[in-house]
Amino acid sequence: MKAKEIADRLIRIVGAFPRTTVTVLGDLVADEFVFGEIARVSREAPVLILKHRERTVVPGGGANAVNNLADLGVNVIPVGVIGDDTPGKMLVEYFRKKEISTAGVLCDKEYSTVTKTRILAGMTHTSRQQVIRVDREPDHAPASRTVNQLTEVAARAAKRSNALLVSDYGYGSATPAILRNVRKKLGRDMPVILDSRYRLLQYKGATAATPNEPEVEEALGVSIGQSWRKLISCGDEIVQRMKLKALLITRGRDGMVAFEPGKKAADIPIVGSDEVADVTGAGDTVIAVFTAALATGASTQEGALLANYAGGIVVMKRGTATVSCAELLHAIEQSPPAIRTH
Repeated sequence: MKAKEIADRLIRIVGAFPRTTVTVLGDLVADEFVFGEIARVSREAPVLILKHRERTVVPGGGANAVNNLADLGVNVIPVGVIGDDTPGKMLVEYFRKKEISTAGVLCDKEYSTVTKTRILAGMTHTSRQQVIRVDREPDHAPASRTVNQLTEVAARAAKRSNALLVSDYGYGSATPAILRNVRKKLGRDMPVILDSRYRLLQYKGATAATPNEPEVEEALGVSIGQSWRKLISCGDEIVQRMKLKALLITRGRDGMVAFEPGKKAADIPIVGSDEVADVTGAGDTVIAVFTAALATGASTQEGALLANYAGGIVVMKRGTATVSCAELLHAIEQSPPAIRTH
């Protein structure tokens, strides 16, 4: 198929996003950004004193995948757990303002909302640089009664959806056991697209997965380096061990590689500049676009090409960001889809 025909097909897929529904079962994270203007050097220690200027809280982790799907026009149903605290309430309020359903967002009073605070410093009219990050994490997983309720809610939501996105950051709202129980209650097969930070191989039977290269190396206990042969071998092994129908390995400035059983891997080069501004949340954008595409019936390669465009766009934005359909369409028009040959 010629590049023009592929581009036309990708444009049609993006146009179908608003007609799809995706349930996101995930760890909902609050990404907090605190910006301070550099005032002086402290007398107490060799550190900068920042004069506080502003604070923003935006969806992170699984909540960022939700936010990306919403900005693509997809009807998204988030399912996850927050604490009875300010960050959790701010996440719910954020979703409500964007008219995203919050019926599946459960509040556990014994749990604390995962909050990642990034302190940024800069001078007036200069770019902001992250100087430190502070993570506030719950000291235990959600209560068993909350997990049971979560499973029921996720299964009901999935029955109304075209795909299920699982965003597992290791905090207990998305686990292999929860997914198994959701699929049992679902009673039918549906695309399940996975992003798991620490236990990729435990999700055997998922439809697709979108790990980055370091996560693949950690899962298999190998070092890929610059070896194309090792990368292909690792991708094939994961597809086989997890019984996947599709695997998308993201490689930063080297683009991404799409795998399907019995087919040659597709090596997709990065779109746009490789001078990255901020990679915060880029993986959430990639899986959101990939899932939205698969939910429309797109092929693995088509979904990977669209996810690659989205990844190239979002890393040029500061902070936890999203990509719109208009931005995707513009990127497709500006840069024809390409696949490297080996």
